[in-house]
Amino acid sequence: MSVIIVTGTGTDVGKTVVTSAIAAVAVAEGERVAVVKPAQTGVPPEGPGDVDEVRRLAGEITVRELARYPDPLAPETAARRAGLPTVRPGAVAAAAVDLAASHDLVLVEGSGGLLVRYDADGATLADVAWALSEPALIVADPGLGTLNATALTAETLRRRGIVCAGVIIGRWPRQPDLAARCNLEDLPAVAGASLLGALPDGAAALPPAEFRRLARTWLAPRFGGTFDQESFVKANLE
Repeated sequence: MSVIIVTGTGTDVGKTVVTSAIAAVAVAEGERVAVVKPAQTGVPPEGPGDVDEVRRLAGEITVRELARYPDPLAPETAARRAGLPTVRPGAVAAAAVDLAASHDLVLVEGSGGLLVRYDADGATLADVAWALSEPALIVADPGLGTLNATALTAETLRRRGIVCAGVIIGRWPRQPDLAARCNLEDLPAVAGASLLGALPDGAAALPPAEFRRLARTWLAPRFGGTFDQESFVKANLE
């Protein structure tokens, strides 16, 4: 895959840290990596955004942020309140295609969940994935309530003819409760796709060198890692 759409079951589920881990492993393999953020919200004009965090953790990558809005809201709402232009899915797809011509891997990290609105016409990250005909990776929360959100996201992808690349848990707790442990088996079932990794909660707080060293252990072989779904599930359910 040269382009991967990174979406989530909601806000603050770990999309940026998952994007960073995938990028870090690819960079370690000598690949040229680019990350696109269609719309950054809730950050002042000169403050660091998600792409800056990915670059800090992953290393030498190309980043491209298409729009920035100060309010921590959905992109279309934030753009309207700020009186700024919205981001169209065609512009996002064009940026990804442009970067794919000179990079081995392009990661497009969305805002919030799959159907968060980017413009007044109701365009979403799903429209970007459809325009690119590229797979979408679901970053999920591990706890109670995640199964419904994951199932809805996966169903929307299927209905729109978008391949679900798999599910990655963005913030696996140090002491998982019963719901989180059971969800290790249930998440891939409701998504109809494999569990392709689990990042420990707080991974972004690690020193970048340590983050890059450990990233491979958090991701499945599909992303160049060593994570094994069966072993991880068994270890946490015993």
